[in-house]
Amino acid sequence: MRIVIAGGHGQIALRLERLLSARGDEVVGLIRHAEQSDDLRATGAEPALCDLESASVDDVAAHLRGADAAVFAAGAGPGSGVDRKETVDKGAAILFADAAEQAGVRRHVVVSSMGADADHPGDEIFDAYLRAKGEADAYIRGRKGLDWTILRPGSLIDDAGTGLVRLEASTGRGMIPRDDVAAILAELVDTSATAGLTLEAVGGSTPISVAVKSVAGN
Repeated sequence: MRIVIAGGHGQIALRLERLLSARGDEVVGLIRHAEQSDDLRATGAEPALCDLESASVDDVAAHLRGADAAVFAAGAGPGSGVDRKETVDKGAAILFADAAEQAGVRRHVVVSSMGADADHPGDEIFDAYLRAKGEADAYIRGRKGLDWTILRPGSLIDDAGTGLVRLEASTGRGMIPRDDVAAILAELVDTSATAGLTLEAVGGSTPISVAVKSVAGN
């Protein structure tokens, strides 16, 4: 498979690129800065310069054309302000979805956030983040040209992955290693039967492959 990942230098994306490359997929990671290229090459991925805050739909579609799947794993990051929640967490997600549709890439997996809600109240930066993510998710759910799956992990931690998770439409709050989020994404990319699902993920007791098969069969 050829898989294009938005936010290719992110912590989850780098883990995902390593997993996908190791199993033989052709992986392209979209990055904002050329100096990030070597980090992607170290995972086995091909870096592609594309700033999702300034690119056009045509620009992004050119990178997506010929891909079998697209993964949106970009984020403005914890140190960013409200403006970048709008331009990255919302705007870039919408742009990437539009570009995937234009390029004819149906399989579309999105890393969102537990608690994402277009109507989330509050004036803090995290409130703006959850609204931005919720608005992006709502937009993507409306794209008829995409076989989308939205993954909403719990609180992300850097502990080593266990390979054991709880993956359901609603899990309740919890923590999950970034390693395990990447491993779930790798399974979801391959599992088109999860199209149309919004899933929450936290640490649990079910092997990841089994958890994905279980939700795909519901």
